[in-house]
Amino acid sequence: MMWSNFFMQEEDRRRAAAGRRRAQGQQNLGLTPEREGKIKLVLLLATVGATLSVLSVGTEFWVELNTYKTNGSAVCEAAHLGLWKVCTKRLWQADVPAGRETCGPAELPGEANCTYFKFFTTGENAHIFQRSTKKEVNLAAAVMAVLGLTAMALGYLCVITVLSKGAEFLLRVGAVCFGLSGLLLFVSLEVFRHSVRALIQGVSPEVPPAPRLTYEYSWSLGCGVGAGLILLLGGICFLLITLPSWSWGSLCPKRGSPTA
Repeated sequence: MMWSNFFMQEEDRRRAAAGRRRAQGQQNLGLTPEREGKIKLVLLLATVGATLSVLSVGTEFWVELNTYKTNGSAVCEAAHLGLWKVCTKRLWQADVPAGRETCGPAELPGEANCTYFKFFTTGENAHIFQRSTKKEVNLAAAVMAVLGLTAMALGYLCVITVLSKGAEFLLRVGAVCFGLSGLLLFVSLEVFRHSVRALIQGVSPEVPPAPRLTYEYSWSLGCGVGAGLILLLGGICFLLITLPSWSWGSLCPKRGSPTA
């Protein structure tokens, strides 16, 4: 009876020790509060970039096209466009600032006519002030922007999985996705700039002659630049969080420590 009690106590101790090791292993696999706080802080920063990117891609104030004011006319024409849509407006010259030689800005009240670009559906080029777009360049800018938003969504999914399931290996994947999203947005902005230059130079030979135009980039493009920078910064911060603590010690040795 004594030996049976001894063996039962030994078996209970072994089970308790195995349970403690198992619980300690699960605790090591989870996120520490400090690490989780850093991830949430960087995710908040990435949320700002995501908001700006969606606002930029979804609005049509990337660039404003302005005609010159003409004497003897009460109205003038301006236009603003983005990745998906173009809006032409007839503005009252009395509303245009007195020191301005061109029509605009496009935010002034006036008769507006907005249409979506047809090269997404029928493949036709758009005609703005007797100038034609280059659909290949516009399509490339739109595709890059959509790919950037897709990479951003994948980054969000990875980071949320890290916070909810503790799968820390996905943090590097999320960092790459956020960085890639910022780069794709910058590529989209640069391609769009080339499309604007091609539009200005694509004068149609039709009569009457095309009016002189000036262009200026607007707030939607500024939101895109800010979004690209913030998403790149978020990707770098997520990548830094994944580095082990000993690597920071080797990069930044304490003062007074011996160096080789």
